[in-house]
Amino acid sequence: MERFKAFKLTETPDKKIRAEFVDYTLEQLDPGDVVVRVAYSDVNYKDALAVTGKGKILRRPSTIGGIDFSGTVIESTNPRWKKGDAVLTTGGEYIGVSHDGGYSPYARVQGEWISRVPQGLTLWEAMAFGTAGYTAGIALHRMEHNGLKPGNGPVLVNGATGGVGSIAVAMLAKRGYEVVAVTGKSSESDWLKKLGAKEVMLRQSINLEKIRPLDKATWAGAVDNLGGDMLAWIASNMKENGVIASIGLAASFNLNTTVMPFILRGVSLLGINSGESSRDIRETVWQRLASDLKPPLLKEMCRTIPLRELPGVFDDFINAKVNRRIVVDLSE
Repeated sequence: MERFKAFKLTETPDKKIRAEFVDYTLEQLDPGDVVVRVAYSDVNYKDALAVTGKGKILRRPSTIGGIDFSGTVIESTNPRWKKGDAVLTTGGEYIGVSHDGGYSPYARVQGEWISRVPQGLTLWEAMAFGTAGYTAGIALHRMEHNGLKPGNGPVLVNGATGGVGSIAVAMLAKRGYEVVAVTGKSSESDWLKKLGAKEVMLRQSINLEKIRPLDKATWAGAVDNLGGDMLAWIASNMKENGVIASIGLAASFNLNTTVMPFILRGVSLLGINSGESSRDIRETVWQRLASDLKPPLLKEMCRTIPLRELPGVFDDFINAKVNRRIVVDLSE
């Protein structure tokens, strides 16, 4: 019986998280109707919260971590999937949270939790996107569905060096948008311009002390990863029929604003939840990630580590020291 190392998270009696490599067999994995030989996983902020215990992510006492993975089906009793199919899953409500996740060379899951890797995308590229890229893809897809076009005006992206932000900058640039990237890290300006940002604004240059109900109409669209006063400032500066995608709450989950931008300028505020998207949306967005939303610098936007190096990366996520996507290689 083959044994393999998996990265397991366990909540201790004093409510801390013990993260460790544990020997597993296939029989010990959670039940499911599809078994996948995992090729790659990745690291998301949610993974870092789970591993460090900084966020209440786990929904049971212990599980193999990793909310994303890509790989090849090796067994299936689900009619949708057959041996040899290339599959992926990202950011759902189960995997790596209440069901064994992707930090393992093998995963056994329910067939409805996984998606087909579309033509034009490799297993590595699927995890170079991961939850972050998929979330950015949903945001841009929905913004365009709500009328955003390159000719409408500039699009602002804040938290621009983060996983979602950097991919959003690159996607928007590829689609022909004029992208203005907002970051707190002046050292990353050249990188953001290389990704396609036409302009880089430093977050500390924006005065959030006094936000007017309606300010200068500047942005046709915005991808907001911060929430709080930054989102209120964005709303007050939106153009007629502008579209905001609300993705994150890195600054605050509060929003103190007025209805004036939404009524007097027809601004739309779209909430982006990648974990609960329908199969139709998943398939449509992944097809776009393999084609018109695929950034030319995807390889440069990531670094790849072997599974054994995984424990060393999570603190950097919590301390905002990460400026590239991290793909985890499970092919060893």
